Amino acid sequence: VAGGLVATAAVASPAHADDDGRERGYTFAVMGDIPYGDAQLANFPRVVDQINADPDVRFVTHVGDIKSGSSLCSNDYFARIRADLDRFADPLVYTPGDNEWTDCHRPNNGAFYPLERLTILREVFFPTAGRTLGQKTMKVRSQASMSLPENVRFDRDDVSFAAVHVVGSNNGLAPWTGRTTPTDGQLAEVANRTAGALELIRETFAHAREEKSKAVVLSLQADMFDGTIPPALLRPQDWSGFARIVQTISAESARFRKPVYLFNGDSHVFTADHPLAPGSSWVTFYGVTTPAANLTRITVDGSTGATNWDKVTIDDDGPSVLSWTKVPFAA
Repeated sequence: VAGGLVATAAVASPAHADDDGRERGYTFAVMGDIPYGDAQLANFPRVVDQINADPDVRFVTHVGDIKSGSSLCSNDYFARIRADLDRFADPLVYTPGDNEWTDCHRPNNGAFYPLERLTILREVFFPTAGRTLGQKTMKVRSQASMSLPENVRFDRDDVSFAAVHVVGSNNGLAPWTGRTTPTDGQLAEVANRTAGALELIRETFAHAREEKSKAVVLSLQADMFDGTIPPALLRPQDWSGFARIVQTISAESARFRKPVYLFNGDSHVFTADHPLAPGSSWVTFYGVTTPAANLTRITVDGSTGATNWDKVTIDDDGPSVLSWTKVPFAA
């Protein structure tokens, strides 16, 4: 199922100042599906240092999958990544991926109980509700009251942001090892997390309309429009966990009318397109009744293709609210 129109990545203009010294533009970094494997794990501190050294970057977003899908989901690994993320000088907004909890039932992941891993993940990476990670933390509005401290929203430079916990493996509904259907506990977790996601998406857009925000930016892990999968292999039942989320994002985007940007990881191949524009096959696939031509989806490079991070700038003067460029990792 191919997306609609394909957008070309624009080159980001760095934040700069007017003649009176007032800064224009607001820049943040986006990455995902990293580190994968020993080599990337060893190099990850240098990636952090590189982003820290960029004076334009004001916060960092990691869209999930802090490990490969075939490595151990151990407490020691979580602690090591937490230590690396703590080295970011700027606020770090992280939303979990399926590799760090949903898929931990796999024997090569340690045959963990995924819901137990999710509990530990929240304890390690979201210890303080309403605060990001990073040396310079940032206040955010969280859904801690719904036991979803990872779901957050905030505003920067007249743009409304939200990080939404939506993962691959059919948003957590893919059966665990040895089973053909989801467990009752699995279904309950997905139901609660999906309810939180829908509420957060609606709240973010309602706030953006009230504040007259110039754009909305959503970040999540799952690629709900994965163009790397041949259309003949796409079955709606394998994507059912995303349907209500996609329908809500499309309806809210269309109602908002202004630019909407969706950053995700999961499929590992950089893509910039308009998957919910009228005529897109994804509109039919998900039963979307209100297409949204104003939504741009950006998938970050990941896995063995994670050789760069995306430098994204909010630019008041450019043709688009957001522009971006891929910055190669320092050797």
